[in-house]
Amino acid sequence: MAKLNKKVTTVLKVLISAVLIYFIFTKINVSEIKSILIKSDLVYLLLTALFFIISKLIGAVRLNLYFHTLQIMLTQKSNFKLYLLGMFYNLFLPGGIGGDAYKGYILKKTFEVKTKKIVSVLVLDRLAGLLLLFIYACTLIGFLNNELIQDFRWMFFLAIPLSVLVFWLLNKRFFSYVLPIFWKSIGLSALVQLAQLVSVWCILLALHIDTNQISYLIIFLISSIVAVVPLTLGGIGSREVTFFYGAKFLGLDQNISVGVSVLFFLITAMVSLVGVYFHFKKIKLELANNPRDLS
Repeated sequence: MAKLNKKVTTVLKVLISAVLIYFIFTKINVSEIKSILIKSDLVYLLLTALFFIISKLIGAVRLNLYFHTLQIMLTQKSNFKLYLLGMFYNLFLPGGIGGDAYKGYILKKTFEVKTKKIVSVLVLDRLAGLLLLFIYACTLIGFLNNELIQDFRWMFFLAIPLSVLVFWLLNKRFFSYVLPIFWKSIGLSALVQLAQLVSVWCILLALHIDTNQISYLIIFLISSIVAVVPLTLGGIGSREVTFFYGAKFLGLDQNISVGVSVLFFLITAMVSLVGVYFHFKKIKLELANNPRDLS
């Protein structure tokens, strides 16, 4: 029954992604987007890939920090291999075992840690990332020159400390064993999302977009939050819809906006595809000799 439910869920995700993609491509000028992508600057696209990879390296360090609270002292090298494999599973094999589910399974099997705690740290790792997406979005919206939000700027700035406080209380109340790394995980999350923002900024430069950059970055941050909602395959479709309507709301070129989304997805896919190597070659998880030996 569980397998049947998983197949039904996968089919629904495929359908939703397909419908959203079809909807978007009936609303935009595909030829114009193709022209925009062809004219993009390769140097900036390479920088985009570089900063995206940096964000994933930092993200892997953050996740390993959570693993260490469970006394799973993985080396950063072993953890990054597992992280890459998880990225591949999340994007290319959504019908099978998801990336987070696989990491949880292999760690539980190898180190006999409680399922509840493994799931908890994987969820907290995701929430830490979402928190910083929200914080950066609120910060940029607060500085956005837009009449619609002019009278509500204070709400966005107020939401920043409140969101951190809520997340801290959540950790303290239900996951006290990770509280010692709370601020370090927040700092790493800030670096992860900053690297991704720089990555998207490089896409804007690659597409020769030198105006309304803050608006495009805000749309990206919101689309990243939306993409986490498990209604589509790896956020495919939901991210593009967010870019489309975000551009419409902020008075931006919708074709360019969707083009930014497409480029970001292609770079994500290329980096995630590296994980296929570890799908065929079994990962040997290595432990650090001591808590300070994390290389």
